[in-house]
Amino acid sequence: MEDAEIAKSAGLERRHWWYAERRALVRRTVRDWPVGRAVDIGSGSGGNAGVLAGLGWSVTCVEYSPTGAAIAASRGLRVVRADGTRLPLADGSTDLVISTDVFEHIDDDAAVASEAARVLRSGGRALIAVPAGPDLWSGHDEALGHVRRYERETLAAVLEEAGLVVDELWSWNVLLRPVVKLRRRRKVESESEMEAVNPVLNAGLRAAVVLERVLPLRRLPGVSLVAVAHKP
Repeated sequence: MEDAEIAKSAGLERRHWWYAERRALVRRTVRDWPVGRAVDIGSGSGGNAGVLAGLGWSVTCVEYSPTGAAIAASRGLRVVRADGTRLPLADGSTDLVISTDVFEHIDDDAAVASEAARVLRSGGRALIAVPAGPDLWSGHDEALGHVRRYERETLAAVLEEAGLVVDELWSWNVLLRPVVKLRRRRKVESESEMEAVNPVLNAGLRAAVVLERVLPLRRLPGVSLVAVAHKP
Protein backbone atom coordinates (compact mmCIF):
# COMPACT_ATOMS: atom_id res chain seq x y z
CA MET A 1 0.00 0.00 0.00
CA GLU A 2 1.26 3.50 -0.80
CA ASP A 3 2.48 5.68 2.08
CA ALA A 4 -0.20 8.27 1.29
CA GLU A 5 -2.94 5.65 1.66
CA ILE A 6 -1.49 4.48 4.98
CA ALA A 7 -1.42 8.04 6.28
CA LYS A 8 -5.03 8.55 5.17
CA SER A 9 -6.10 5.32 6.85
CA ALA A 10 -4.41 6.38 10.08
CA GLY A 11 -6.47 9.56 10.06
CA LEU A 12 -9.71 7.64 9.47
CA GLU A 13 -9.30 4.63 11.70
CA ARG A 14 -10.41 6.06 15.05
CA ARG A 15 -14.03 6.65 13.95
CA HIS A 16 -14.52 4.94 10.57
CA TRP A 17 -16.93 2.00 10.92
CA TRP A 18 -14.75 -0.48 9.02
CA TYR A 19 -11.61 0.07 11.08
CA ALA A 20 -13.56 0.21 14.33
CA GLU A 21 -15.26 -3.11 13.66
CA ARG A 22 -12.06 -4.75 12.51
CA ARG A 23 -10.45 -3.79 15.82
CA ALA A 24 -13.52 -5.13 17.62
CA LEU A 25 -13.18 -8.41 15.71
CA VAL A 26 -9.53 -8.74 16.78
CA ARG A 27 -10.46 -8.00 20.38
CA ARG A 28 -13.33 -10.52 20.48
CA THR A 29 -11.24 -13.23 18.86
CA VAL A 30 -8.18 -13.07 21.11
CA ARG A 31 -9.53 -11.74 24.42
CA ASP A 32 -9.81 -15.18 26.07
CA TRP A 33 -6.45 -16.46 24.82
CA PRO A 34 -3.49 -16.53 27.24
CA VAL A 35 -1.35 -13.46 26.59
CA GLY A 36 2.26 -13.68 25.49
CA ARG A 37 4.40 -12.47 22.60
CA ALA A 38 2.57 -11.28 19.49
CA VAL A 39 3.65 -10.10 16.05
CA ASP A 40 1.50 -8.00 13.73
CA ILE A 41 2.72 -8.54 10.16
CA GLY A 42 1.99 -5.48 8.04
CA SER A 43 0.76 -3.55 11.06
CA GLY A 44 0.26 -0.27 9.21
CA SER A 45 -0.25 2.52 11.73
CA GLY A 46 -0.77 0.04 14.57
CA GLY A 47 -4.52 0.01 15.23
CA ASN A 48 -4.78 -3.74 15.75
CA ALA A 49 -1.46 -3.93 17.57
CA GLY A 50 -2.81 -1.33 19.97
CA VAL A 51 -5.76 -3.63 20.71
CA LEU A 52 -3.39 -6.49 21.55
CA ALA A 53 -1.22 -4.26 23.73
CA GLY A 54 -4.32 -3.14 25.59
CA LEU A 55 -5.15 -6.77 26.33
CA GLY A 56 -1.72 -7.36 27.81
CA TRP A 57 0.20 -8.80 24.87
CA SER A 58 3.85 -7.92 24.24
CA VAL A 59 3.48 -6.81 20.62
CA THR A 60 5.99 -6.24 17.85
CA CYS A 61 4.75 -4.42 14.76
CA VAL A 62 6.43 -5.51 11.53
CA GLU A 63 5.83 -2.82 8.90
CA TYR A 64 7.59 -2.20 5.59
CA SER A 65 6.28 1.32 4.97
CA PRO A 66 8.27 4.10 6.67
CA THR A 67 5.07 6.09 7.11
CA GLY A 68 3.18 3.26 8.79
CA ALA A 69 6.19 2.41 10.96
CA ALA A 70 6.60 6.01 12.09
CA ILE A 71 2.91 6.39 13.00
CA ALA A 72 2.89 3.11 14.92
CA ALA A 73 6.04 4.11 16.81
CA SER A 74 4.51 7.48 17.65
CA ARG A 75 1.71 5.56 19.37
CA GLY A 76 4.17 3.92 21.72
CA LEU A 77 4.30 0.57 19.91
CA ARG A 78 7.43 -1.52 19.31
CA VAL A 79 8.12 -1.42 15.57
CA VAL A 80 10.52 -3.25 13.27
CA ARG A 81 10.76 -2.17 9.64
CA ALA A 82 10.90 -5.38 7.63
CA ASP A 83 9.39 -7.38 4.79
CA GLY A 84 6.70 -9.88 5.79
CA THR A 85 8.37 -12.54 3.65
CA ARG A 86 11.58 -12.26 5.73
CA LEU A 87 10.71 -11.70 9.37
CA PRO A 88 13.68 -10.70 11.58
CA LEU A 89 12.50 -13.03 14.34
CA ALA A 90 13.75 -16.33 15.69
CA ASP A 91 12.08 -19.65 15.00
CA GLY A 92 9.34 -20.50 17.51
CA SER A 93 9.67 -17.16 19.30
CA THR A 94 6.04 -16.00 19.10
CA ASP A 95 2.72 -17.03 20.64
CA LEU A 96 0.48 -15.14 18.21
CA VAL A 97 0.81 -13.82 14.67
CA ILE A 98 -1.84 -11.54 13.29
CA SER A 99 -2.00 -10.12 9.79
CA THR A 100 -5.06 -8.24 8.59
CA ASP A 101 -5.44 -7.17 4.97
CA VAL A 102 -1.81 -7.80 4.11
CA PHE A 103 -1.56 -11.14 2.26
CA GLU A 104 -3.44 -9.71 -0.72
CA HIS A 105 -0.71 -7.10 -1.28
CA ILE A 106 2.13 -9.61 -1.60
CA ASP A 107 2.88 -11.62 -4.74
CA ASP A 108 4.32 -14.50 -2.73
CA ASP A 109 1.66 -14.88 -0.04
CA ALA A 110 2.92 -18.41 0.59
CA ALA A 111 6.20 -16.94 1.83
CA VAL A 112 4.37 -14.74 4.35
CA ALA A 113 2.37 -17.72 5.61
CA SER A 114 5.56 -19.78 5.89
CA GLU A 115 7.26 -17.03 7.89
CA ALA A 116 4.25 -16.80 10.19
CA ALA A 117 4.46 -20.54 10.79
CA ARG A 118 8.22 -20.41 11.30
CA VAL A 119 8.14 -17.79 14.07
CA LEU A 120 5.20 -19.37 15.91
CA ARG A 121 5.90 -21.74 18.77
CA SER A 122 4.17 -25.12 18.76
CA GLY A 123 0.59 -24.43 19.77
CA GLY A 124 0.87 -20.76 18.81
CA ARG A 125 -1.99 -19.17 16.91
CA ALA A 126 -2.40 -17.09 13.75
CA LEU A 127 -5.24 -14.67 13.05
CA ILE A 128 -5.42 -13.75 9.37
CA ALA A 129 -7.92 -11.54 7.54
CA VAL A 130 -8.05 -10.95 3.79
CA PRO A 131 -10.48 -9.49 1.24
CA ALA A 132 -12.89 -12.08 -0.15
CA GLY A 133 -14.43 -12.81 -3.51
CA PRO A 134 -12.67 -12.32 -6.86
CA ASP A 135 -16.07 -11.20 -8.16
CA LEU A 136 -15.69 -8.06 -6.01
CA TRP A 137 -12.45 -7.07 -7.74
CA SER A 138 -12.57 -3.40 -8.69
CA GLY A 139 -10.64 -0.16 -8.99
CA HIS A 140 -10.60 -0.09 -5.20
CA ASP A 141 -8.33 -3.16 -5.19
CA GLU A 142 -6.11 -1.65 -7.85
CA ALA A 143 -5.81 1.64 -5.97
CA LEU A 144 -4.74 -0.20 -2.81
CA GLY A 145 -2.20 -2.36 -4.65
CA HIS A 146 -3.98 -5.67 -4.18
CA VAL A 147 -2.72 -8.70 -6.08
CA ARG A 148 -5.74 -10.91 -5.42
CA ARG A 149 -8.96 -11.46 -3.48
CA TYR A 150 -9.48 -14.84 -1.80
CA GLU A 151 -11.93 -17.69 -1.80
CA ARG A 152 -12.21 -19.86 1.31
CA GLU A 153 -10.32 -22.66 -0.36
CA THR A 154 -7.40 -20.49 -1.47
CA LEU A 155 -6.90 -18.93 1.96
CA ALA A 156 -7.11 -22.32 3.68
CA ALA A 157 -4.64 -23.78 1.19
CA VAL A 158 -1.98 -21.12 1.67
CA LEU A 159 -2.12 -21.53 5.45
CA GLU A 160 -2.16 -25.33 5.40
CA GLU A 161 0.70 -25.54 2.90
CA ALA A 162 2.74 -23.43 5.32
CA GLY A 163 2.20 -26.09 7.98
CA LEU A 164 -0.62 -24.45 9.94
CA VAL A 165 -3.87 -26.14 10.96
CA VAL A 166 -6.96 -24.06 10.19
CA ASP A 167 -9.31 -24.12 13.19
CA GLU A 168 -11.91 -21.60 12.00
CA LEU A 169 -12.54 -19.81 8.73
CA TRP A 170 -15.48 -17.45 8.38
CA SER A 171 -16.90 -14.59 6.34
CA TRP A 172 -17.05 -11.06 7.68
CA ASN A 173 -19.04 -8.05 6.46
CA VAL A 174 -21.71 -10.28 4.93
CA LEU A 175 -24.78 -8.05 5.16
CA LEU A 176 -23.11 -5.20 3.26
CA ARG A 177 -21.74 -7.41 0.48
CA PRO A 178 -24.62 -6.70 -1.97
CA VAL A 179 -24.10 -2.96 -1.47
CA VAL A 180 -20.36 -3.27 -2.00
CA LYS A 181 -20.84 -5.37 -5.14
CA LEU A 182 -23.33 -2.91 -6.65
CA ARG A 183 -21.11 0.06 -5.90
CA ARG A 184 -18.05 -1.54 -7.41
CA ARG A 185 -19.89 -2.48 -10.58
CA ARG A 186 -20.72 1.19 -11.08
CA LYS A 187 -17.19 2.47 -10.42
CA VAL A 188 -14.46 1.40 -12.81
CA GLU A 189 -11.72 3.92 -12.01
CA SER A 190 -8.83 3.01 -9.71
CA GLU A 191 -9.85 4.79 -6.53
CA SER A 192 -9.82 3.79 -2.87
CA GLU A 193 -13.18 3.64 -1.12
CA MET A 194 -11.68 4.43 2.27
CA GLU A 195 -12.95 7.95 2.85
CA ALA A 196 -14.55 9.88 5.69
CA VAL A 197 -18.21 8.92 6.12
CA ASN A 198 -21.15 11.04 7.30
CA PRO A 199 -21.58 10.28 11.04
CA VAL A 200 -25.16 9.05 10.65
CA LEU A 201 -24.25 6.76 7.76
CA ASN A 202 -21.13 5.65 9.62
CA ALA A 203 -23.26 4.58 12.60
CA GLY A 204 -25.66 2.70 10.33
CA LEU A 205 -22.90 0.82 8.53
CA ARG A 206 -21.27 -0.14 11.80
CA ALA A 207 -24.62 -1.33 13.17
CA ALA A 208 -25.01 -3.64 10.15
CA VAL A 209 -21.66 -5.28 10.83
CA VAL A 210 -22.35 -5.49 14.59
CA LEU A 211 -25.60 -7.33 13.80
CA GLU A 212 -23.58 -10.11 12.20
CA ARG A 213 -22.28 -11.09 15.64
CA VAL A 214 -25.66 -12.63 16.49
CA LEU A 215 -26.78 -13.89 13.07
CA PRO A 216 -25.74 -17.25 11.50
CA LEU A 217 -23.98 -15.67 8.51
CA ARG A 218 -20.42 -16.92 8.77
CA ARG A 219 -20.75 -19.45 5.95
CA LEU A 220 -22.27 -16.99 3.49
CA PRO A 221 -20.15 -14.90 1.09
CA GLY A 222 -18.79 -11.72 2.64
CA VAL A 223 -16.45 -8.85 1.79
CA SER A 224 -13.68 -10.35 3.93
CA LEU A 225 -12.49 -13.73 5.19
CA VAL A 226 -11.05 -14.37 8.63
CA ALA A 227 -9.05 -17.44 9.64
CA VAL A 228 -7.77 -18.70 12.96
CA ALA A 229 -5.07 -21.35 12.71
CA HIS A 230 -2.47 -22.93 14.96
CA LYS A 231 0.96 -24.48 14.61
CA PRO A 232 0.98 -28.17 15.58
